[in-house]
Amino acid sequence: MAIRRIGQVLVDLGFLNEDQLQAVLDEQQERPGELLGQIAIDMNMINEDQLAQALAEQMGLQVVSLLDVVVPPDVLNQVTEPMAQLYRIIPVSFRDDVLTVATSQPQKLSVLDELRNMLGYDIRAVVTTPQDIEKALERYYAVGGDSVESIISDMEDDPDLARAAAAMEKKDGPLDLTSVEALADSAPVRKLLNMVFLLAIKDHASDLHFEPFESEFKIRIRADGILYEMVPPPRHLAFAITTRIKVMADLDIAERRLPQDGRIQLSVGGHPIDMRVSVLPTMFGESVVLRILDRSVVMLDLDVMGMDPTTLSDFRKLIRKPNGIVLVTGPTGSGKTTTLYGALNELNEITDKIITTEDPVEYDIDGVVQIPIDESIGNTFAQCLRSILRQDPDRILVGEIRDLETAEIAVQASLTGHLVFSTLHTNDAPSTVTRLRDMGVPPFLLTATLEAVLAQRLVRKICQQCREETMPPTEKLAELNLTSEDILGKKIYRGRGCEVCNNTGFKGRTGLFELMEMNDSLRDMINEGASTQRLRECALQSGMYPLRTSGLEKLYSGVTNIDEVIRETVLEE
Repeated sequence: MAIRRIGQVLVDLGFLNEDQLQAVLDEQQERPGELLGQIAIDMNMINEDQLAQALAEQMGLQVVSLLDVVVPPDVLNQVTEPMAQLYRIIPVSFRDDVLTVATSQPQKLSVLDELRNMLGYDIRAVVTTPQDIEKALERYYAVGGDSVESIISDMEDDPDLARAAAAMEKKDGPLDLTSVEALADSAPVRKLLNMVFLLAIKDHASDLHFEPFESEFKIRIRADGILYEMVPPPRHLAFAITTRIKVMADLDIAERRLPQDGRIQLSVGGHPIDMRVSVLPTMFGESVVLRILDRSVVMLDLDVMGMDPTTLSDFRKLIRKPNGIVLVTGPTGSGKTTTLYGALNELNEITDKIITTEDPVEYDIDGVVQIPIDESIGNTFAQCLRSILRQDPDRILVGEIRDLETAEIAVQASLTGHLVFSTLHTNDAPSTVTRLRDMGVPPFLLTATLEAVLAQRLVRKICQQCREETMPPTEKLAELNLTSEDILGKKIYRGRGCEVCNNTGFKGRTGLFELMEMNDSLRDMINEGASTQRLRECALQSGMYPLRTSGLEKLYSGVTNIDEVIRETVLEE
């Protein structure tokens, strides 16, 4: 049966007349993406209680007032605080493996599906007002709500869980897969992992580490490039937790001696989260690392990368050249792939064929043909690149130039009229030329094909909520080759630490960039076999904006602090 539109339900219930509904619909045209019910509330035509009643009528659900409900602790324990906050729900009752939750947005059916997948129970919804949800969240979760610490404490005190885990850890005799799966699927293990996943996603973490040692089992989160340790769960539950992750990633739970790779796909708050899972056997069990790829966090847009206007303008011109090679360079985790994805996203037009070959494909871009590398079956960058050239591409992305063979084919591709993007691991832009020469690429081919090298780093941004002015110590200034006189009249900031940034003083990251464009002087020097230092001097004379200068600009504009600039840039002699 077709669901009636909310506007018609409001009219049928007598909360709006036809003229008022038309006025709300007209206003909705001016506010695209906003819900009709909320617009009617903003226009003072209905109140929250009337909207809740209309939504319940529309979806065939019951209305509840959370002020009149007392939620028992055992029901409250079914949903952790991060989950309740993220989905704006309150658990109301739990009977016969059916969890009833109150929501003010019952029309979001995907939320109920996500809760069903994460909790393992059937979910039933009842309707309440947003105001009731807010008050209930404060009442039940502000004090004494579930935390990682309380969940782990409960797990430590659970004798049944300890006995089951001890039986699983015995390595003599065959593994009882049914018991293993039952342990991995137990409510405490599910609950802990859900909590850790949600906290990691909420903190925009890039990686999650589960590490077994002789006497403890560590969980660490990498957020903004720095690892933070969480409260460790009981050591005897290491096997149960790693097995649960392997079940979610569809890996072989009976295999504990060989490395395995997989992926977990979650939907959290309506947007997809992709987790790449790597399992590695160690002396004391399996170490598991999850790379979290959250599309809603990564903006594939060159405007938000942190480039200064001049570098951004020059880079935009370079990526629109008809042929040649554009390289992005920097250490692992410096955002090279994100920059290239931003460039491809900008170039992604119906008139151009773009093909990428990556190890692995991190984010899929609609309209771009993306090929995953699998060296175990001989599908290498070089092999892929040969085939790509027969696919009539206009622009090509090679995930990484690792050897001479890949470099030579990339050069050939650019000589035959293609624009090739790729990455390389070097410390700065000028040393990229030296690296390619050392690989065996002839200088005359380099000068004929290389258009530009963009070196980059990522620095943490100061939290805007707790930012305060500071005066750096003299020794810190000396590391940047600065004196107190050099910073006169300039404001330098640091993050004090607050709840918003988890007391780190930082929130998010931005890029530092160094763009070396090829010109006749640089090409002549490359042909002469000039050193990296001479290439750098020539590039600086030609107007290259070095990483250190980019860092100082971010320092003086209050984006980052002095420690980050020192850590991520080197002083040029």
